[in-house]
Amino acid sequence: MVRNIVVLGGSSHPELTESICSALGIPPAKALLGKFAVGETRVEIRESVRGKDVFIVQSGGGKVNDHLMELLITISACKIASASRITAVLPMFPYSRQSEVPYNKPGAPLVRGGASQKGGFYTFDSRPQTPHVGPHDEKQLGNGDSLPQQVSKLQLTNGINGTNGTNGTNGLTNGHAKTAHFAENEKSSSEMAKNQLPVFEPQRGYRPWVAQSGKLVSDLLTAAGADHIITMDLHDAQYQGFFDIPVDNLYGRQLLRKYIEHSVPNYRQAVIVSPDAGGAKRATAIADSLGMPFALIHKERRPTQFSERQTASMMLVGDVINKTVILIDDMADTCTTVTRAANLLKREGATKVYALVTHGILSGEAIERIKSSGIDKMVVTDSIDQSEHKVLLGDKLDILPVGNVFAEAIRRVHHGESISTLFQHN
Repeated sequence: MVRNIVVLGGSSHPELTESICSALGIPPAKALLGKFAVGETRVEIRESVRGKDVFIVQSGGGKVNDHLMELLITISACKIASASRITAVLPMFPYSRQSEVPYNKPGAPLVRGGASQKGGFYTFDSRPQTPHVGPHDEKQLGNGDSLPQQVSKLQLTNGINGTNGTNGTNGLTNGHAKTAHFAENEKSSSEMAKNQLPVFEPQRGYRPWVAQSGKLVSDLLTAAGADHIITMDLHDAQYQGFFDIPVDNLYGRQLLRKYIEHSVPNYRQAVIVSPDAGGAKRATAIADSLGMPFALIHKERRPTQFSERQTASMMLVGDVINKTVILIDDMADTCTTVTRAANLLKREGATKVYALVTHGILSGEAIERIKSSGIDKMVVTDSIDQSEHKVLLGDKLDILPVGNVFAEAIRRVHHGESISTLFQHN
């Protein structure tokens, strides 16, 4: 029984809140969560939180924007009610995939050297170059002269004609005629220049600027009154640097490792595989702790010669012939990457494919992709509500509970104890 502590649960995952409170030996706090007729979020705290240590549990799955706004209003309500400390517990952090500067991919984009070169070479540039008209971009006119040369000749001709016929009535008549002639030539030359100048087309790798939503969410949580953040398996570890308050990023790899030890037959003969290079460190940590071999799927995006669109190709680095394969990833949203990786592993000779994911969002066509893919068993944690997914996938989906992990983290934070043991994975 933990005293002087209040655990509030949002509407995103009530079952997880119940699991955490059960492990702590306390009932969840009473609160009214709903919406007004106009659609605005309504939050009322039905018990006193004055001087207490408040933990608000709200995950990032489902209706993400509604749940985020509900969390912010709940934090603000507890702050106004004089809570001593407010900790936001987000098992799956919302907008965690929008932490980097939104310029194509991290690093230098792949751009083509010349816009008019067919099958041109490719160079690495740190930013899109300013477009300019070069010698190869000047369009030749019918008489063999380029557009700038033709405009210069036209101006020179108008200047010569303007020196004659300036005396008497004939001079005035000729002057009006030459003025009209010059205006007509100027109009035709401007239209010609408009038609001949090249149209600006952004080079490959250039993207219009979009908001850096990850930093915005961190600022919103801090401004609402949060004093501490507890989450699990952030998509990008750099996300913690956006906060000016403490952030504890728990690891779900302990749960995945235990599942491998107890549920995968002859797991030491199996192979741990990362579906992309970004998750290699996460997968190798589990492989090293269990003494298992490791393989990697390299996903490469290259532009085609006939289209500006980039196509992704996958290549396996390692041996999986006649072996059980365990795919490790932190998140599965539409499941395009993990299902393509499973199909590749089956083609390369794998006998059985497990997919172990911390956050199983499974949105869009994810369920259909999993059913029709080479995945034999999909394993996720309940950081997001999985009740609907379990009904649709049946025995193909296994769910690992994370309530005890967050309950232990909450207990240690409340008593001022170290939680470094929850970070260890060896």
